Amino acid sequence: MALSIRKYKKGECVTFKSTKGNHGGLSNMAPNFTLYVNDTKILTAEALYQCLRFPNHPNIQEELIKFTSPISAKRFGRTFINLTRTDWNQHRFSIMKFCLEVKLYQNYQTFSALLLQTKDLPIVEFTDKDKVWGATLEGDYYTGTNALGRLLMELREKVKNDNFKITVPPIPEFFFLGNEITLTSLSKDSNKNIL
Repeated sequence: MALSIRKYKKGECVTFKSTKGNHGGLSNMAPNFTLYVNDTKILTAEALYQCLRFPNHPNIQEELIKFTSPISAKRFGRTFINLTRTDWNQHRFSIMKFCLEVKLYQNYQTFSALLLQTKDLPIVEFTDKDKVWGATLEGDYYTGTNALGRLLMELREKVKNDNFKITVPPIPEFFFLGNEITLTSLSKDSNKNIL
């Protein structure tokens, strides 16, 4: 994904800033979208994303998934930032896309309905400072790369066109708790089998 800056007219897009409100479930921090990888429960997409920062440190991953608050997990992960995978910046968007796909795959009915509620409007993560994952409000426009919003819009199109299929990105050392992540390691699915 290119780090190009986008502009979205206020009032002509769907925004979310927290887990509260009509579109709060779009946030990675949103509760009630439990994920499973290698039969291990992960409370939020954000916790999974943070875990995948440390593929060769299952001890850190174990601690990350114990947090009930995704913000606490994120803060904890930052205390080990020096142990981040060396190719993180190269793969972080693919990893986020994967986390969102797992969220959809394992919570298909509720998350797809939420995505479809946004109709064809641009989806923007409204933030006060992060212009990479979201966009800040500048006058009448949200301005930023809005990477999370763009990934959500891409996922929404797949749902609308009924061609969503989860994939594991071809990233080296894509491990969770010491095991490689594969499609079969994502088999805990209570809503819809898409494989």
